[in-house]
Amino acid sequence: MARILLGVSGGIAAYKALEFVRLASAAGHAVRVVQTPTSRRFVGEASFAALTGAPVLMDEFEQDPARGAFPGQETPAHQPLSHLALVANAELYLIAPASANTLAKLAGGLADNLLTSCALAATCPLVVAPAMNNHMYEHSATQANIELLRARGAHVVEPDVGRLASLGEQGIGRLAEPPRLLEVCEGLLNAGAPRARAGHPVLRDPDDAAASGPADRGGWSGLRVLISAGGTREPIDSVRFVGNSSSGRMGLALAEAATLHGAEVTVVAANVALPIPLGVAVHRVGSAAQLQEICEREFPMCDVLLMAAAVADFRPVDPASGKIKKGGREHLRIELEPTADVLCGLASRRVPGQTLVGFAAEHGPEGLEHARAKLAEKCVDAIVFNDISRTDIGFESAANEVTIVTSTGAEHVPRASKESVARVILDAVGRLRADRRSGRSPASGA
Repeated sequence: MARILLGVSGGIAAYKALEFVRLASAAGHAVRVVQTPTSRRFVGEASFAALTGAPVLMDEFEQDPARGAFPGQETPAHQPLSHLALVANAELYLIAPASANTLAKLAGGLADNLLTSCALAATCPLVVAPAMNNHMYEHSATQANIELLRARGAHVVEPDVGRLASLGEQGIGRLAEPPRLLEVCEGLLNAGAPRARAGHPVLRDPDDAAASGPADRGGWSGLRVLISAGGTREPIDSVRFVGNSSSGRMGLALAEAATLHGAEVTVVAANVALPIPLGVAVHRVGSAAQLQEICEREFPMCDVLLMAAAVADFRPVDPASGKIKKGGREHLRIELEPTADVLCGLASRRVPGQTLVGFAAEHGPEGLEHARAKLAEKCVDAIVFNDISRTDIGFESAANEVTIVTSTGAEHVPRASKESVARVILDAVGRLRADRRSGRSPASGA
């Protein structure tokens, strides 16, 4: 089993960290805890010490009776520096809850307490689980800090949507539940997340042998999953393009969830600036034609296709090789032509056993009917529909609300973090595959 270092920052969600320690210890993991001074206003160190069987530290200059050792390890003869010894021994560092203040410190590289000093000294995978009021979480400063941590290689467990600490308040910002936190940690550990500095993420090359995944979860172990993410850009000239605002966040959430379920995941990333989850093979593309080329090459080897990318429906007929100058122009007319329907083309080549899921970003109340029409038109097993007329979900938001449309009905998924929505989508895909194997419900277009 693994050695997990848990950092607890100040916030009402600190009580959930106790449950995480209980679950992790019951699963056989050795846990040490570091706390910020503010966190002790919510949960005292005696509670964590009782559950872990090890001293709890707060200050960099505090003597560690265990001298950096985890439960089950031999205590060294010398007295090391606590913030260096703890992370040197840890196989994974989880910060949960991570308050807005702690996120800002981590993003800024500050080391003004033991928790943040450990983060800077860590060479093991770093997992950060934000928890705070929804307005604080959705603030542009907090979102920028989270994206910066992701870019440096930290693994961020998005908060859930629901009831918050203040009476009557609802929204995104609830700390992910302890079983989910343990699932993420075990997934990274079992997937062989590299012991590389958190500022330097490590990606698996598409040509490398597939990395071994965690134990089978719902029949995903060993499945080959192909996911498209982001949005294509069709050039007008050498500097301008026709495109969309898709960030790729939903596709990456699917990739992360499938990897943690034990699948071998390949992402075709169209203009995605977000970091790719650990253990995922990635092909970066720009245009719809490039995305089509890679998808057609990878599709025959996949078991599940999740087409989450926003692929342009049209492209300029004759893009300029250089930059179009404004000059004395009063008007500029650009003729557009349709792009290939990538999903339809792949569906026409499907073989028995493959499961195909399309995504439909529709505008307004008629969107669900359009999604139902696309299910038959594209000959796929499911269409995931979301309403882009709403400002609180969609392309660049951390949250989403979707309806999963299949030949047997529609499943509404209420607004939640895209990580949570991704898990529900994978559950639906798992049921589709199980039904097909049992002969209860034939796949659309199969």
